[in-house]
Amino acid sequence: MTSPHRLDSSVRAGRVDRTRRLRGTVDGVELSGHPGDTLASALLAEGRIVAAPSIHRGRPRGILAADCTEPNALVQLHGACPEPMLTATRVELYDGLVAESLSGVGRVGPEADTAVYDKKYVHADVVVIGAGPAGIAAALSAGRSGARVVLVDEQRELGGALLDGTERIDGHPATEWIGRAVRELVELPEVRVLTRASAVGCYEGNYLLVAEKRTDHLAEAGPQQPRQRLWHLRTQRVVLATGAHERPMVFADNDRPGIMLASAVRSYINRYAVLPGQQAVVFTTSDSAYTTALELLDAGARVPALVDTRPDPPAHLAEQVRAAGGQVYPGSAVVGTGGQERISSVRISELDEQGSLTGTPREVECDLLAVCGGWNPVVHLFSQAGGTVRWDPVVAGFLPEEPTGSLPKVVGAARGTYDLAGCLSQGLAAGAEAATTSGFRVAVPPVPPVAGDRPSTRPRPLWLVPAEEGTSEQWHTHFVDLQRDSTVADIWRALGAGMRSVEHVKRYTTISTGQDQGKTSGVNAVGVIADALMAGSPGEVGTTTHRPPYTPVPFALMAGRDRGGLHDPVRTTPMHSWHVAAGAVFEDVGQWKRARYYPRAGEDMDAAVQRECLAARTGVAMQDVSTLGRIEVVGPDAPEFLNRIYTNGFAKLPVGKARYGMMCTADGMVLDDGVSMRLAEDRYLMSTTTGGAAGVLDWLEEWLQTEWPHLGVHCTSVIEQWAAVAVVGPDSRAVVGRIAPELDVSAEAFGFMEFRDTVLRSGVPARICRVSFSGELAYEVNVPAWYGLAVWEEVAEAGADLGITPYGTETMHVLRAEKGFVIVGQDTDGTVTPLDLGMDWVVSRRKDFVGKRSFARPDTARTDRKQLVGLLPMDPQQQLPEGAHLVDPDGPRQPPVPMLGHVTSSYRSAALGRTFALALVADGRRRVGEVLCAPAGGTDIAVEVTKPIFYDEEGVRRDGRQYE
Repeated sequence: MTSPHRLDSSVRAGRVDRTRRLRGTVDGVELSGHPGDTLASALLAEGRIVAAPSIHRGRPRGILAADCTEPNALVQLHGACPEPMLTATRVELYDGLVAESLSGVGRVGPEADTAVYDKKYVHADVVVIGAGPAGIAAALSAGRSGARVVLVDEQRELGGALLDGTERIDGHPATEWIGRAVRELVELPEVRVLTRASAVGCYEGNYLLVAEKRTDHLAEAGPQQPRQRLWHLRTQRVVLATGAHERPMVFADNDRPGIMLASAVRSYINRYAVLPGQQAVVFTTSDSAYTTALELLDAGARVPALVDTRPDPPAHLAEQVRAAGGQVYPGSAVVGTGGQERISSVRISELDEQGSLTGTPREVECDLLAVCGGWNPVVHLFSQAGGTVRWDPVVAGFLPEEPTGSLPKVVGAARGTYDLAGCLSQGLAAGAEAATTSGFRVAVPPVPPVAGDRPSTRPRPLWLVPAEEGTSEQWHTHFVDLQRDSTVADIWRALGAGMRSVEHVKRYTTISTGQDQGKTSGVNAVGVIADALMAGSPGEVGTTTHRPPYTPVPFALMAGRDRGGLHDPVRTTPMHSWHVAAGAVFEDVGQWKRARYYPRAGEDMDAAVQRECLAARTGVAMQDVSTLGRIEVVGPDAPEFLNRIYTNGFAKLPVGKARYGMMCTADGMVLDDGVSMRLAEDRYLMSTTTGGAAGVLDWLEEWLQTEWPHLGVHCTSVIEQWAAVAVVGPDSRAVVGRIAPELDVSAEAFGFMEFRDTVLRSGVPARICRVSFSGELAYEVNVPAWYGLAVWEEVAEAGADLGITPYGTETMHVLRAEKGFVIVGQDTDGTVTPLDLGMDWVVSRRKDFVGKRSFARPDTARTDRKQLVGLLPMDPQQQLPEGAHLVDPDGPRQPPVPMLGHVTSSYRSAALGRTFALALVADGRRRVGEVLCAPAGGTDIAVEVTKPIFYDEEGVRRDGRQYE
């Protein structure tokens, strides 16, 4: 098998290993290449420039780019790791590769993906994204300080654009400088280099996601060798050296196979020793494509025309091209192309100062058209992190605004600096600054001298090449987005429909919504819109929002190993082994295994729960409450944030105290509740229900990110960091006093809803809080999770002579229900307000909060809404089924039967010596004293409606005052 377009090694050696040959198939046709080839370069080497037809119009398309911006050459891989919608420019060739070209629609096959996907969590001082000259310089500068540095690049080797050129750094070829830099970075003990790794997300607080391909380039991987790894990076400073993407040009029939980006042509020549065409026309708005023309000529191709939109391009560049055998056409544009399966000619016309066509078009034969419409600085990650961009008319691109605070620092081509010396200078300075800010002071290294660099002059962007006079062109072949098959006509249709926002036009036309997310089309679309609206510049139109991921990421990588049995993992507390040994019966609450009850020999659940309840009411009992949600809310605006989230006030809560809080959804319905402690002026520890913890954290983040992004607040789940023991009952003060001898646990010194930090008798640091979900005197002992089992055993030992009894969730339900304490999700169902629960005291009248406005809605203010009440069966030994409907005893029994409410909780009480229940009943509080019926099992159970508090209504037992 031959590769007719592979250059002889004497002309270009490339960066591929020609001593080895790899074989694969594409669309059933055999393909060969070398290690270091991409699928795209191997195809081009064999002269196969055509990709699959376009998605909607079925037009022939070809390979356009050499990197992640490729819109056309999409493939589906088959084999051990089937995956759709990959760009041929990013798929590394390996032996046995089997691929199928796609027209923009992939398929998820039935085969199971047996590959391993990993996650890794890393903290760093400085993370540098991009390993071109600016990125390497930044990593070197920061790494020499001793800081923990991570350098990330999506290519298989470092160097970026330096791998395509002939520049010299410090008197040596740039590739030698790269080699020395790589060796130094590898030897620095605190520096980590990730290649084949794409930074796909950059979030607030310098949190990054990096998708690393570890074995995708190998024919076979070991059984436990991960295919890909998702890095979660937390760092103090980020330096973005992400470079710039070259833009194509918008002209008639600009989508034919054989039209490629000029920088891509240069990459294929120099990196892969592949010459995509023999007769090449170059069409440009700026200087960089002149280098491509010279590379083509040097590689043996003819350049019959270099077409420059500028009437006066740099004379020295034009002269170099002419001296090498090329022709230069200044002040001109390619207005159309000819050809069937591949481009065969272009038509060139002169431009006047206003960008209109003049003169008679000239036709030039070619088999390759290299285009450069300018450069787009890659500001995606900067924008994701919250940075803003501005249009720069000199660079003709959107540039990042100077960052403030901890926003990433952008250097090199990503901020519109295209000369090598400037990139090195910015990278070295940014790396030193990032390290110094992180606590590793270091001086900025001197900038090494460079040679072979060509300072660029101002481009002349041409957003839309006019159609030729006399043609029937209606802008239907002026393609803006090749992947989505969207044209100038589509944009004009959107504008004609009245749309002016670039975001609206994007969605109407689908431009920038493809797999490539508009990397080659987004700015061109903005330019076309600006021209059509006569807006003056693209800056007045603005740009679309850059959202993660920067490049597509497999769902399998996002899941990692969390699949199958690990998709919904079982979570256990540090005391779980003790509960198992004690014979506990467990129930699933969320993902947690919680002890439901602890049966002794001969006991069923009812008997065990009765015994546990009596211990809590008459002596002392203990429960593992480590599963409760715990969220640290930290920041200068944390008091204001909690004031807005909770229905009651938290801003004035003193440090050292706790408060019960309830939060509502925007429609005023109860979402969750719990006790929050104020640890410091700017720090709270919020507790939530066990099953609601994840949802509450999502709720907090939603408001912070979408409604109040200006608030300085961070929310972090710390459930796994703590273990907690609830010590409950009249004798609980004695037990806590034994395990914490340095703590004054008297009622006078340690009041309800207060907490104290102390050291237990065993030497374990602890935070003890006076809270009660049972209505009895109670304490909650919180310790770091790794001490959980030891402290649980310590509490059990301290209370042994007092008959301390472990109790589970079923007993907890009985105890709280006797006091009328609700459980969100059991006594509420998303249609219940705090007022319905009779909890007016928890709703502030003096401040605003999420859901408050909804309380004024007519439906929410109705007096006949379902309200929380108690129920006492007329037969004290008859237990109501939970969920049973309640009806009028004198009402109809044939459908439809009017339902007055339903039973939410139903238990047998040892303290009351009878059964009881809680229920939601229409106009329930007015019905206290009435008798209702609960149809169940073919019989009616008569119940009396009561207040929802059955035990110690005065609350004297909460502080142990029943003995005073």
